[in-house]
Amino acid sequence: MWTIIEIGSKQYKVKEGDALEVERIQNESSFTLNKVLVFCGKNEVKFGTPYLNNIEVKVDVLEEKKGEKIIVYKCKRRKKYRIKKGHRQIYTRLKISQIKEN
Repeated sequence: MWTIIEIGSKQYKVKEGDALEVERIQNESSFTLNKVLVFCGKNEVKFGTPYLNNIEVKVDVLEEKKGEKIIVYKCKRRKKYRIKKGHRQIYTRLKISQIKEN
């Protein structure tokens, strides 16, 4: 059994027990997701328009961590214009604990 869920503006294919990294979500230790696009059970596949109403995905938050540093460098030739900036995105690690139908 697997589903395709939407977190933020990105879509992820998940099964029970999977762990995935998404962009930062400021929630507590566990929560439920209602934005389920596709559900595949044992003998059936359901598609939402755009979301399925009777499916919930329970998620546990494992940790938050920073990703790799990205360097942004801008320059214009012959103008003495140089800017160097760095950025580290914060990611939240999630574990899919349960997928249930209502």
